[in-house]
Amino acid sequence: MIFDLHCHTHFSDGMLSPEAVIARAKERGVAVLAITDHDTIAAVGIAQKAALDAGITLISGIEFSSQWGKGGVHIVGLGVDVNSPALIAALEFQEQARKTRALAIADRLSKAGFPGALSGAQGIAGNATLGRPHFAQYLVAVGAVKNINAAFKKYLGAGKPADVKYQWPLMDHVIEWIHAAGGVAVLAHPAKYELTRTKMCALIDSFAAAGGDALEVISGLQPAALTEDLLRIANARSLYASCGSDFHFPDQPWQELGSFGKLPAHAKPVWELLGYNP
Repeated sequence: MIFDLHCHTHFSDGMLSPEAVIARAKERGVAVLAITDHDTIAAVGIAQKAALDAGITLISGIEFSSQWGKGGVHIVGLGVDVNSPALIAALEFQEQARKTRALAIADRLSKAGFPGALSGAQGIAGNATLGRPHFAQYLVAVGAVKNINAAFKKYLGAGKPADVKYQWPLMDHVIEWIHAAGGVAVLAHPAKYELTRTKMCALIDSFAAAGGDALEVISGLQPAALTEDLLRIANARSLYASCGSDFHFPDQPWQELGSFGKLPAHAKPVWELLGYNP
């Protein structure tokens, strides 16, 4: 069985609708899927019927943005109760943080000569959570830059005119939110935060000390040596192991649904905490 416990739809920064993600997951042989959009569960209800029709087990999920030290880290919540008052309150908090940042980005872009950035980005986002990718698409649409990468390099990236940092909740608080909603807390893609191995281990230590449950030891295609190293770190801290594609867009083979290899046999798979024992 293929478990893919990390992917995105167009309700955050993915490209496809929830139904299209389910259809693609079925094509790729995924048996158990968690849709984990950033700070929203909007796709989960929509995807449930499609998953049932496709014969895929859908796990309700979310990827929360949080703060550790001076940097941002992502915590995946698996098996959360989407009707939990704790989760609803957390989503409202995150939504307000994103709105505040979007307004600040729009203000800076206006000063840079793009007064229509807010409405333009909102039009592109539609029902999705407004974020930097939508501002980047707007800049491409108005001819300010040639592509999205150029938008980040010139306007939206670190140190650029419209670079606005989030004020996210502390990682400890996010773990508490997930547990209060009946979910399992997973530290997402620990090797992708541009930390030294020593600092990455410090992050994982903090996550475990705060009650975190699992480490994402596989995130998309990655070297087997990295998987083994992350698994050693997880096992040494009594953390379960999770895996996922972190799928966003079609035709990116390094983040394709279900195409990231298997957890090693000596891993404690996180789906055991979720009640799945294939």
